[in-house]
Amino acid sequence: MSPVSRIMTPRPMPRSTKIVATLGPACSKPEVLQRMLAAGVDVVRLNFSHGAAADHVERARLVREVARSQGREVAIMADLQGPKIRIGKFAEGKVELVPGAKFILDAECESGDATRVGLDYRELVNDVGPGSVLLLDDGLIKLEVETVDGPRIVTRVVLGGVLSNNKGINRMGGGLTAPTLTPKDMDDMKTAALLEADYLAVSFPKSKEDMYMARQLMRAAGGKAMLIAKIERAEAIPALEEIIDSSDGIMVARGDLAVEVGNAAVPGLQKRMLRAAREHNKLTITATQMMESMIHNPVPTRAEVSDVANAVLDGTDAVMLSAETAAGRFPVETVETMAQICIEAEKSDPVQLDRDFMDRTFTRIDQSIAMATLFTGYHLRVKAIASLTESGSTALWMSRHNCGCPIFAITPKVETQRRMALLRNVTSLFLEQSTDRDEVLRAAEELLLAQSYVQRGDLIVLTIGEPMGKSGGTNTMKIVRVGDHRN
Repeated sequence: MSPVSRIMTPRPMPRSTKIVATLGPACSKPEVLQRMLAAGVDVVRLNFSHGAAADHVERARLVREVARSQGREVAIMADLQGPKIRIGKFAEGKVELVPGAKFILDAECESGDATRVGLDYRELVNDVGPGSVLLLDDGLIKLEVETVDGPRIVTRVVLGGVLSNNKGINRMGGGLTAPTLTPKDMDDMKTAALLEADYLAVSFPKSKEDMYMARQLMRAAGGKAMLIAKIERAEAIPALEEIIDSSDGIMVARGDLAVEVGNAAVPGLQKRMLRAAREHNKLTITATQMMESMIHNPVPTRAEVSDVANAVLDGTDAVMLSAETAAGRFPVETVETMAQICIEAEKSDPVQLDRDFMDRTFTRIDQSIAMATLFTGYHLRVKAIASLTESGSTALWMSRHNCGCPIFAITPKVETQRRMALLRNVTSLFLEQSTDRDEVLRAAEELLLAQSYVQRGDLIVLTIGEPMGKSGGTNTMKIVRVGDHRN
């Protein structure tokens, strides 16, 4: 029986906001990973701050295998460590710092105690002076610099507490000169290319030059990954527009950013960054502590629910889980909960498409077709938009606006299908395509019917490029009544 002739119950429309989940010890077993993907993970993050190259390659292989067993593809994002500026180790593993006490960061100290500790980043002595404020362990410890004496930075403890081995150091207001890409990052790019990562997250970029260099190195390694700039340095804020332009997307990395600019500044910056990236047709990921309490608890706090929902309402493409899935007790439940929050938030997301088009000009044919499709789909209240695409560009442009209608990106390229897993309101589907336009359009209809996204008689809008198979060549829009091939 033909898929078109079947009578099927339509499936619920896909969740618009995507979920990025970090792999780690808590989800290293195939059965746990399988449940996480089934619960709604769209993108898997490999954190290159931990693990050897062989570990990441094996995890990537497992992700591809599990996804294929579920009849789908997910994207893989390789996240570079970047220049981690850390203290050294203590003889006893940790110390208690008392407010008002002196504490020395000593580049020549090998074993720390309650009075001093070593530095992994020896150049810190050149980046600070009297009055500089250093924040350790994500801001839990606060030190004010009194003097710099050769390899030693003498500080006074402002906020004390327990300080343990290898905790990170930030300078309030930014200003650290450590290069964005370290030798380790350059080696890790080769691993990312080997495992065919779909996205490469670049840590601590300060300028467009950092992103240009990362792209050149990634291409030189043979990788095709799209680049995500992690905005987590104070210096990145004045350069935000140029960093966005030189990237394929950004991550609002609220942890280190909050330490450098202050917690109170982050919500406003988050909204500004998400808005700016969408205006530049770039991708966005909101990250850090979104469901932090679920590392230990089976339910989130109400504040965390609001945090995730607000990111959805701000228009983020994806929300990200870090330790919650990498090391938490409830990785599957966390993904399920986050998916539910996204769905509920999307129900109250207002559709204001016509306003989005005001004062906009389009200079490319494919972009004009994408915008015309959104306009038509919105006003005709169609059941679905289907974009037949080689590169995914048309689907990307359409996903920058909320038209109140699901977008299905249909492609003959697996790598494009994976990359589009991160796009908001886009469901990517694979379809082998011929050079016959009408045959491909009918096959796209049947694919949507077979997967119960549409029913016979539904109105849909299709986009396609002629001649077939040309990347960036979308030049045709067609309005179709599903199953009626006379249209």
